[in-house]
Amino acid sequence: MDTVFQQIEEWLKNMMVPAVMDKISTIFNSINSEVGNIASEVGTTPNDFSPGIFNMIRNISDTVIMPVAGIILTFIACYELIQLVISYNNLANFETWFIWKWIFKTAIAVELITHTFDFTMAVFDVAQHIIVNAGGVIQGDTSVSADALAQMQSTVEAMSIFGIFGLYLQINIVDILMWILSKLVFVIIYCRMIEIYMYVSLAPIPFATFGNKEQSMIGQNYMRSLFALGFQGFLIMICVGIYAMLVQGLAFSSDIIASIWGMVGYTLLLAFSIFKTGGIARSILQAH
Repeated sequence: MDTVFQQIEEWLKNMMVPAVMDKISTIFNSINSEVGNIASEVGTTPNDFSPGIFNMIRNISDTVIMPVAGIILTFIACYELIQLVISYNNLANFETWFIWKWIFKTAIAVELITHTFDFTMAVFDVAQHIIVNAGGVIQGDTSVSADALAQMQSTVEAMSIFGIFGLYLQINIVDILMWILSKLVFVIIYCRMIEIYMYVSLAPIPFATFGNKEQSMIGQNYMRSLFALGFQGFLIMICVGIYAMLVQGLAFSSDIIASIWGMVGYTLLLAFSIFKTGGIARSILQAH
């Protein structure tokens, strides 16, 4: 009778061990794919991310926001001229050079708002260049080697049939949790891109404030916010690189259950860290 039970247990183990190992390999391969997708999405500029959305935003900005920016620029230019006249004792001490100074500043302000999209896209082109270079340095590979899989399989084979069933159940739960967390990470990344589109759509208005020293703080803070959004992608790459290193360490652990749940914890940490990158980037660049 004991021999029969042993044979049944051996048959179940021969069936369950490949299923467990296939599930583990699938999870790690899925993580590796998701990490690669994160790096690809973060390094995409707004015009490459979705040309259709980008063209819509640009059209709205040019037709709806640009006239408002023109009114603001006109007001600021008139205000600046009045300030210059007052500063010269209501033209009692008239000098022609300050008129040329006003014309020069106004011309620069007009040039800024007419090439708003060129300047804003230049910010993200610089950020993309940095992110791409960072991606070449950061090791974003979370795949499991054949030796690590063989070590895991030996550990699984040494477990009892009840332990294997429990492991298989936990792995399926982990697989669902990892899928949810991976989608959460991409929601955060896509929200960043939507935030970029919203910032870009209103770009002419803060650019119109550069013509006056007092009001130019609006434009300066806007530019800091743009750079913060651009360099947020670099911070996301740093988070992904750290996550990849942590997962690689877990893959070689002999305690498979602890490794699997540790991977869930690290993925949750990744989602939280990516969520915090926006605030960190703004804090570094003093953007409000």
